[in-house]
This record gives sequence, C-alpha cells and structure tokens, in this order.
Amino acid sequence: MVNYDIDTPALLMDLERLKNNIGAMASIARKYGVNLRPHAKTHKTPKIANLQIEAGANGITVAKLGEAEIMAEAGIKDILIANQVIGRRKLDRLTALAKKIYLTVAVDSHVGAQMLNEAAQQKNVHLEVLIEIDTGVHRCGLSDSGEILRLAKHLSTLNNIELLGLMTHEGHVEHGTSRASIECKSLEVEQKMVSHAETLRKVGHDIKVVSVGSTVSAPFIPTVEGITEMRPGTYVFNDVIEVCVGAANWDQCALSVLATVISMPRPGVIVVDAGSKALFPEEVCNCFTFNYCGYGYIKELPEARIVVLNEEHGVIDTHGPAQIVKIGDKIEIVPNHVCPTVNLYDEMYVLRDGQILDVWQIKARGKVQ
Repeated sequence: MVNYDIDTPALLMDLERLKNNIGAMASIARKYGVNLRPHAKTHKTPKIANLQIEAGANGITVAKLGEAEIMAEAGIKDILIANQVIGRRKLDRLTALAKKIYLTVAVDSHVGAQMLNEAAQQKNVHLEVLIEIDTGVHRCGLSDSGEILRLAKHLSTLNNIELLGLMTHEGHVEHGTSRASIECKSLEVEQKMVSHAETLRKVGHDIKVVSVGSTVSAPFIPTVEGITEMRPGTYVFNDVIEVCVGAANWDQCALSVLATVISMPRPGVIVVDAGSKALFPEEVCNCFTFNYCGYGYIKELPEARIVVLNEEHGVIDTHGPAQIVKIGDKIEIVPNHVCPTVNLYDEMYVLRDGQILDVWQIKARGKVQ
C-alpha cells in the first residue's frame, strides 16, 4: 500500500514518467520532421505546457477559449483553438487575445467564418483559421470535398481571415480491434487529409498546415508525407484506454487518483472514497491487450475491478480475497479517461522517486467556456 500523507481523493503525478512521455513524443515529431502542437485539454496545467514547449513543441492546442486565456497568461504565445468559437462574448474575448499572441482558430461553416471576420474587423485584428475536417468522429467538421472547396473559396473573400490549412481529430481510430487495425485506420485518415489539401492547392489555395491529432495514432501520423503537424494530448499522462489499445504500457501511466479504503462491507468487496466526482464515470470494456472491464485500474489490486461509481463511493469487486487491503489503506487508481478526470481537480501532487516534490495548480480546470 502507498503511504502518502495526502487527504483523498487526490491526483498524483509522477514527474519522471511525465517527462519521459513528453520527450518520447517530441522525438517522434523530430524524427519525421513534423511540428508538434500538444493538446493541453488533457492536463490544463501551464507548467506542463511549458515543459512540452521546452522539449520542442511549436505551440499548444486547446479545446476552449478559456483554456487559451489561461495558457496565454502563463506566457505561451502560439495557441490553436481546435474548436468553433461562436457568440458575441466569446468573439470579443477571442479578438482581445489575438492582439496579444499568435492565435489560430478552427472553422467549419460560412456562418462561423463570417462571425469571425466581422469580429476581427471591428477590433482591427487578423485571424488565421484551419478548416476542420470530419474524418470519422462525426461531430464538427466537413467531409464533402465540394463543401470544403466552397468554404475555402468563401474564406478567400474575407479581409480579416486567412486560410492557413486543415485540421482533424481522428479519435475514432481508437475503436479498432487490434493495433494493426488502428494503424490502418490512422493511415487512411492521414492520406485523406493530404488529399483534401492537394485538392485545395490545385485551385489556388496556399495550404501550409495539415494538422492531425490523436495519441492513439501518433506513431503512424508523421509517416504520411504531407502531414505537417501532430496534436496528441493524452500521451503526457496516458490512461487505461491507451493501455487497452496498445498505445502505452503501465510504466508510461504518469497520473493516478489516490483513494482511501473506507469500508469492507462483505467478502470480496471494498469501497473507496473516490466516486464519480473523483473518477470520470466512463466504463471501459473493449480492451484487446488485457482482460478488463471497469472504471479504473487499481495498481495494488490488478485483478480487482471498480464495478460501481456513485458520487462519493467507488465499489470494487476484488475478484477474491483482498487480504493485503484493510480499512484506512490508500490505493492508486489509473483513470480510464484521464482528460475529464483531471478536470475534476484543482491541483496535482508531483512525485519523484515516490516522494512528494511539489503541488501544481491545474489552472485551466473548469474553463469550459
């Protein structure tokens, strides 16, 4: 059992694992000569974003304007908002931020582009945009070549907007049934993106950036000629999902939730003080690398499974006697999905060699606007 003098639930972060993960991804980008723009929505922590930039990242990616504002306050000068920015209040904040840093924004509609251009004109700023392409996630983004061409043509008529390139998030590739199938799906996405870029160039658009982003597909992304930028996020910490799909191993999981055993109500069952307010309630059962179904991987009880998450309670089936555990003990749980789990906390405890080194504030936590 672990013995940290920390109240629970709490986030623990292994600094050496974090730095190793950051360095490994930076090495992949350098090897293939593509830009690395990590997605900061995973960690929401300026200290970590700066470590990524120090290791060679060209800038960072965020999901929300509020995250961009926090990162800019911390001195980060090159930020992509990989999302649509819609609404007067947000556009006022966006144009104010664009006067301070180099800012790029996603766009996928004539209406959104028009809103961006009008806001930029009013504040006398220039915005560079990436057309968001839907390559399989089926949320925002365009997939039809004709629609992409029409939007690019419309952007070329706007005085305060410049089309910089294309972007996609290929998150759907993690649903492959093997590492080989994930590689195949990833390469299909990258080739599709390169094809869209070439189509636009043939009609006169200067496409400088072809940006793709997913930790699961990161080893395959830069091998396709024509991809200029990769935007992985989860790799800094990794989680159960990454291990499930062969993108990481347990020694590369840098973040865990520390929880206390508060009850052993019947044989084979223990209860901890980490429920859905401490662990994001996303069940994972589709692993092809090991036998797993539950709400988090317990380091001290690798055969046990978290079977129920109430708000304040995690109910664990130990799959047999749990003689090494007693009430009051603390255990470490690797989250299934680390990004929304981090967003539940204000701070993380930084560890080195099993000792508490520091406490880092998760300054963009809760910045969902």
